[in-house]
Amino acid sequence: MTILSQNFNTKYDTAPFCQIKMEDYKPAFIENIAAAKAEIDAIINNPAAPTFENTIEILDFSGNALDRLSSIFFNLNSAETCEEMQKIAQEVTPLLTEFSNDITLNEDLFKRIKSVYEQKEILNLSPEQATLLYKKFKSFSRNGALLSEDKKLKLREIDTELAKLKLTYGENVLAETNNYQLHITNESDLKGLPEGTIEAAKSLAKDKDLEGWIFTLDHPSYIPFVTYADNRELRKEMAIAAGKKAFQNNEFDNQEITLKIAKLRFERANLLGYETHSHFVLEERMAQNPDKVKSFLNDLLAKAKPAAFREFAQLTAFAATLDGIDQLEKWDGAYYSEKLKQKLFNLDDEKLKPYFQLENVLNGAFIIAQKLYGLTFTEVFDIDKYHEEVTTYEVKDEFGELVSIFYADFFPRKGKRNGAWMTSFKSQSIKDGVNERPHISNVCNFTKPTETKPSLLTFNEVTTLFHEFGHGLHGMLANTVYPSLSGTSVYWDFVELPSQVMENWCYEPEALALFAKHYETGEIIPQEYVEKIKESASFQEGMATLRQISFGLLDVAFHSNNPTEISNVKAFEKAAFEGTTLYPDVAENCMSVSFSHIFAGGYSSGYYSYKWAEVLDADAFAYFQEKGIFNKEVATKFKDNILSKGGTELPMELYKRFRGQEPKADALLKRAGLL
Repeated sequence: MTILSQNFNTKYDTAPFCQIKMEDYKPAFIENIAAAKAEIDAIINNPAAPTFENTIEILDFSGNALDRLSSIFFNLNSAETCEEMQKIAQEVTPLLTEFSNDITLNEDLFKRIKSVYEQKEILNLSPEQATLLYKKFKSFSRNGALLSEDKKLKLREIDTELAKLKLTYGENVLAETNNYQLHITNESDLKGLPEGTIEAAKSLAKDKDLEGWIFTLDHPSYIPFVTYADNRELRKEMAIAAGKKAFQNNEFDNQEITLKIAKLRFERANLLGYETHSHFVLEERMAQNPDKVKSFLNDLLAKAKPAAFREFAQLTAFAATLDGIDQLEKWDGAYYSEKLKQKLFNLDDEKLKPYFQLENVLNGAFIIAQKLYGLTFTEVFDIDKYHEEVTTYEVKDEFGELVSIFYADFFPRKGKRNGAWMTSFKSQSIKDGVNERPHISNVCNFTKPTETKPSLLTFNEVTTLFHEFGHGLHGMLANTVYPSLSGTSVYWDFVELPSQVMENWCYEPEALALFAKHYETGEIIPQEYVEKIKESASFQEGMATLRQISFGLLDVAFHSNNPTEISNVKAFEKAAFEGTTLYPDVAENCMSVSFSHIFAGGYSSGYYSYKWAEVLDADAFAYFQEKGIFNKEVATKFKDNILSKGGTELPMELYKRFRGQEPKADALLKRAGLL
């Protein structure tokens, strides 16, 4: 028996990272799958008539050890992977897919679930129990329980292949990110770059035993380079390198994989009786169907397009006046936008960064969570971590009771994928009167401290930290009975509400005063900077909205149509982007092959949800502003009706209980300056 196949004898039952060996994983998966199968068999073989308790409830609590193992392994595969781990992932993923299908395609188990479902009117269930029963029944009926045997076999084949393809897709993107570096030896090529960026590049070169400076495609290196480097040719090289990840006809090429994933998803949806993958996915979303998503995106597009074109014309004229650029290219966008922003608002990230030391910003998020929800965060040093850079915290409520364990992992490294995300190592649930508290993690890629400076964040990174922390609070404050309905287990187009609403505090003077302090002098950020941050919040919002809509439309194009005729990923992408493009196309680049959100993550047919949730978040924050941004009554309503409720009821019902009405898009359009 491995360390991963038994209860952890650790503080708060936290993951014993230091004790786990790579060779423990596969045997643990095999043992835990066998144990979970035995639990399922016990439900099926129970001679008593099916009831909510002996079938639905017990099913939701089954496989707990396997769930924990999976969360530990796959979280580390994203944040701290290596070749050996990727190989294990390829080996265990088919086992997990097969096990998952063994459950959803089990006729005897489904008979018991169906029997309970058919009695739902007379069972006197609580709203949470009724939701669990509905979701269990739907998850079986939607995933093949009603299929004939030959079709069930086909579904198993598709699911196994899809699981492996998604893994390979993500591995290829990571490999391509790691395989590129821009090595600069001529100091004049650094012109325009901030001192901190140069220092970090020097440090990276030193780590690799090289002279000069190294820039990579990791965001803390890439973003400052394309934003500030005066050398246009080098910006072009970096931008093209980023855009052609997994699009180079080499061993890491994702073109074929992208098409295979889209086609298999379509085939799977057809097999289950749905017109397309989008029809299948959206049945379980607030948006309900692809037509509603398209109309939502196109409606927003109509409102954002005039503003986007005006902003782009302004940017083009500015670049022409400043540097005689007659055609703006993609590698010019961030550079001239930053210069124009400085000119219009006399504000740039380099002025702001000294006020946003990472530790202070994180502490600011903690203080805001305390003011709103009564939480305290205390760093602890007796909990295992998977990397020395991770920090761990005990989160307690106003009565000193443990709410959650919180892990924070903020810097890029070789085994960590790009981007920022929230995840959990243990989910919350209540069993036998014990409320099992969750273990939540935020993972980001911010600029590392250097020999002379701490980690200083751009304002965009500040909002990223708050965004992921918002997801974190959704996980930490979970308070439901059943694990499958807990925390962020909500409809996908509702999951971004807690994260996006949290970003709003970054723009409020009252909130900024709590944490935006100069790292050397301790001086609070000057009021004029705060006003400029607010003033510039809707700067180029039309262009930003257009960009988000284009990603949503690309997602919908792949998944709400029949993809079997697509032979060229790049050509298909170009057609999907038509009507939303501002810059000329770059022949060497293709986004679809590194669009991990939809092809390796869980956002397929759901990318629109960022904009959808923005409508909710703007409307929700308008309520806070009306009553006071630290108003305890509004915060308690948000906590009790949204953050703690998970997926126990329909999202719109929860939202209306918090807000007293359905959300209106006006708050978003007003905030974005698009009215």
